[in-house]
Amino acid sequence: MEILLAAAALGALGLVLATLLAVGQRFLAVAEDPRLAAVRARLPGNDCGACGYPGCAGLARALLAGEASPSACTVATPAQRAALAALLGTAVGEAVRRVARLACAGGANVARVHGHYLGERTCAAAATVAGAGKGCAWGCLGFGDCERSCDFDAIAMDRQGLPEVDPAACVACGDCVTACPRDLFELVPEPLRVHVACRNPLAGDAILEECRVACTACARCAFDAPASIRMVDGLPVLARERPPPREAIDRCPTGAIVWLDDAGHAHRGHAAPRVVRQQPLPVA
Repeated sequence: MEILLAAAALGALGLVLATLLAVGQRFLAVAEDPRLAAVRARLPGNDCGACGYPGCAGLARALLAGEASPSACTVATPAQRAALAALLGTAVGEAVRRVARLACAGGANVARVHGHYLGERTCAAAATVAGAGKGCAWGCLGFGDCERSCDFDAIAMDRQGLPEVDPAACVACGDCVTACPRDLFELVPEPLRVHVACRNPLAGDAILEECRVACTACARCAFDAPASIRMVDGLPVLARERPPPREAIDRCPTGAIVWLDDAGHAHRGHAAPRVVRQQPLPVA
């Protein structure tokens, strides 16, 4: 009898709660803008988050609220952004395009490895096992987690085991930033062409034994462009509001700070030694 009474009580309680929820949903529900479905239909639907909102639904609500402009969607084509602007009765707007860039130039031909790694061929796994023996503790591990994470085919591994970003295909979704266990990717404004291709925080030439293109914290770039570059924890930090001129890379003795052209190819300064070797360095 007690079991039946308990079951009946629970059933009655469930019925009361369900009724309260139904009533609350009816009287407390917020009316949804009828244009929301139309706005979402004009967005690409990738839900990549590159716009800074939680997926296309989040951006659609921000557009309807006047908190964002159609230019916020870096995946949409110009025609799609124009269609959004026409639907909303607003301007397309302007936004500084961002791209992903890798803070490492230490490919297999210039960076040493101190052992043969036989584990799972992923950066995430290698990072847990002394970096698969790579001499530089801050360098790219080269197993392509970033390439596999990119849904836009904007990243490809080159012959030296470094990821190359195609700036034309990159939408700054940030998946590569999340995938890299060494935090080597950063989303930066595309017009910023000077780039620090290193994350080594140690000062001095000793690091060159492990990577021939590492930053040695000589600070020559900061001396040549003091309004645009400052040294922080042994590395050059660039001022985005005042991008450094190309001349800032000229006296870098290793080529750790580079100039990127329209295709994303890195150009070193005049003082940097030419990298001739194409074969991997022998295991030390």
